[in-house]
Amino acid sequence: MEGKRVLVTGGAGFIGSNLANHLATSNNVVAIDDLYLGTPENLDNAVDFHDASVLDEEIPGTEDVDVLFHLAALSSRNMHEDNPQLGVRVNVEGFVNTVEQVRADCDTVVYASTSSIYGSRTEPSPEDMEIASQTGYEASKLARERYAEYYSNHYGMTMAGLRFFSVYQGYGGAEEHKGEYANTVAQFADELASGRPPELFGDGSQTRDFTHVDDIVRGLEAAADHHLDGIYNLGTGKSYDFNTVVEMLNEELGTNIEPEYIETPFDDYVHDTLADSSKMKEATGWEPQIDFEEGIERVCAPYK
Repeated sequence: MEGKRVLVTGGAGFIGSNLANHLATSNNVVAIDDLYLGTPENLDNAVDFHDASVLDEEIPGTEDVDVLFHLAALSSRNMHEDNPQLGVRVNVEGFVNTVEQVRADCDTVVYASTSSIYGSRTEPSPEDMEIASQTGYEASKLARERYAEYYSNHYGMTMAGLRFFSVYQGYGGAEEHKGEYANTVAQFADELASGRPPELFGDGSQTRDFTHVDDIVRGLEAAADHHLDGIYNLGTGKSYDFNTVVEMLNEELGTNIEPEYIETPFDDYVHDTLADSSKMKEATGWEPQIDFEEGIERVCAPYK
């Protein structure tokens, strides 16, 4: 993507800042963020940042937008369950409000959905499998997908919804500001490097399809470049259990700290995830380039 005017919501957050910084090398990028989990320190000087909300009556930077990347959200189960009304406002109303403010000039939208809606699966999850909302967070993201379908059908906009699988980078990147909401890889690495045992739910056998943020950024850009419409997974197609993750981190950091096992705190906890990203590959040629072993090295490098 080159020479485009781009708006990134949630642009000072973890994924948003990585995307905004990447695109700003060859595009005019505006990032907005209400700084709930983001910080302007994540952004390069080339990005035009505004402290603003997707719920604002007049969102900065919505004029003459070529591509909207809508990443702003209450982005986890717990955030949404703590305040369901706010979750609906940000995740659904905020999405509609932003699209309405750009659609006079913009016909290309790429937005964040979630892989959480697949529930717990050890088999790869394709986009067309039967799904159901188990949490308010999942319901809000499915509502976002339905509104995207409306904008596609009614206005002819291309609306690409990307279901991310367990995105990580580490505290040496833009994740540290997320604190307790950072990916478990980042949290475990920081705890081990600090001499603290990471806490694992249950027996640590749960699995995740860990996807490096650089691959997610490439997928977001590819979705816009190919004017994708519909729902697409972004994941590696490989999963690792948490016990193995701790072992890999210990080996890379040169530590030898056993995890602590605690009771799973809620009944709707997703135990296993695994992506089927063949649809995205067929549409754009996208494939993950960073395997988990390299990702672990990147996460641990700042501690050495």
